[in-house]
Amino acid sequence: MKSSRKTRTFKRTRLHARIRKKIAGAPDRPRLNVAFTGTHIYAQIIDDEAGKTLVAVATTEKALKPQALKPNKSGAEVVGKLIAERALAHQIETVVFDRGGLKFHGKVKALADAAREGGLKF
Repeated sequence: MKSSRKTRTFKRTRLHARIRKKIAGAPDRPRLNVAFTGTHIYAQIIDDEAGKTLVAVATTEKALKPQALKPNKSGAEVVGKLIAERALAHQIETVVFDRGGLKFHGKVKALADAAREGGLKF
């Protein structure tokens, strides 16, 4: 007998698909996508029209290894500041924030606020 309960991942995936219908990255205003796993934080700035990642930051990078970032609020703040620095270096100032089906709370909010403090506008 199959359970009628839907998993948390399934619900988040459906919500993200619904959000992506409305949000798209363009060359003048690309999409800032965030993703979290149990051990790492990922952030990408994507031009959906060209289908290319313009800037990316992940806690798996060798440059961030000595800091031993954890996937919590403080780690999200570091990733947010770094994505803003790299975006500004590529002349990207405004983005559309894609929270990936997650609530705008906790780690997601910390990353977004750090990116705003770093100079990104969204």
